[in-house]
Amino acid sequence: MPSSLQSITPESLKQQLEAWHVPVYRADQILRWVYRKQANSTEEMSNVPKSLRDRLQEGFACFLPECVQKQGGEASTQKFLWRFHDGAMVESVLIPASPALYGEASDRHTLCVSTQVGCAYGCRFCASGLDGWKRNLEPEEIVGQLLATERYFRLADGDAQARKVNNLVIMGMGEPMANYENLMQALRIINAPWGCGIGARKITISTSGLAPRIEDLAREPFQFRLAISLHGATDAVRTQIMPVNQKYPIQVLMDACQTYIRKKGKMITFEYILIEGVNDGLEQVEPLAEWSRRMHAKVNLIPYNTVAGLPWKRPEEPVQEAFLEQLLAKGVKATLRREKGHDIDAACGQLRLRVEKNLP
Repeated sequence: MPSSLQSITPESLKQQLEAWHVPVYRADQILRWVYRKQANSTEEMSNVPKSLRDRLQEGFACFLPECVQKQGGEASTQKFLWRFHDGAMVESVLIPASPALYGEASDRHTLCVSTQVGCAYGCRFCASGLDGWKRNLEPEEIVGQLLATERYFRLADGDAQARKVNNLVIMGMGEPMANYENLMQALRIINAPWGCGIGARKITISTSGLAPRIEDLAREPFQFRLAISLHGATDAVRTQIMPVNQKYPIQVLMDACQTYIRKKGKMITFEYILIEGVNDGLEQVEPLAEWSRRMHAKVNLIPYNTVAGLPWKRPEEPVQEAFLEQLLAKGVKATLRREKGHDIDAACGQLRLRVEKNLP
């Protein structure tokens, strides 16, 4: 049995109810309280008998991560810093739709969630791994970020039926594929009709390039989307900023992507953070365009969010625009994230490090 109600399944819950000689129809009520009403304790389950609430409280943990800090306004990108029961902290980022892509009236909100406390993969430009890897997140801690975000806005808006998040990106702190089993368990819950009910096609998993896990994902029955944190289209550039490339060079990574595309028949996305003087030169456009055309991949250009203590900088806007124009001219489907969170230190890991080190 899982130790947390935030990672429970109908099958395991019904088995427990049967063992307690409780009618199994109570399972639907409990699951709705946990996954749709974002209950933070069993005491909130008002249509569940108190005797059953007490047994659930004794047998299972039922709590969501605590919001330590929030940055950003209602109409902009918002960052949450969550604290778990052991004091570990991770970040989630809520990104509203870009009017240029989805229109002014779009209600699209994408939540970027974390899968690990820290990161072991050491990308040179990233804040997530600056303090090392601490531990993997449990399934309930991954699901809990979504539930806690939904609860925050439901209480703030005073609307019991409000749903804020309709797209999910697994691209926060940590390497998602390095916590594969826990991630898959969490996503089954998030995707399930009895769980959070977010469609698989609205869930994107990002990886820095763990080729064997990409092949594992290709064999999963779910139609989750795949994004590759590429950030360099040649081994020379990628190895400079991403140590994972030494184990899984670009050709190995692309072979795994090809397996995914062949089995899923789905377009993948190349995430490409533009870093001044590293990968933003126009000579980098052709190799990126070549891989994109070969994989039929979309390219998402992201200007670098500067991180205190690291030497990297974001390119000037004309450099960003020139890079985009050259990609488009070569027939690549590409977008440029012009401004989503630079003002709130949206690069994953920055807020956590600042709070843990008591920095201003």
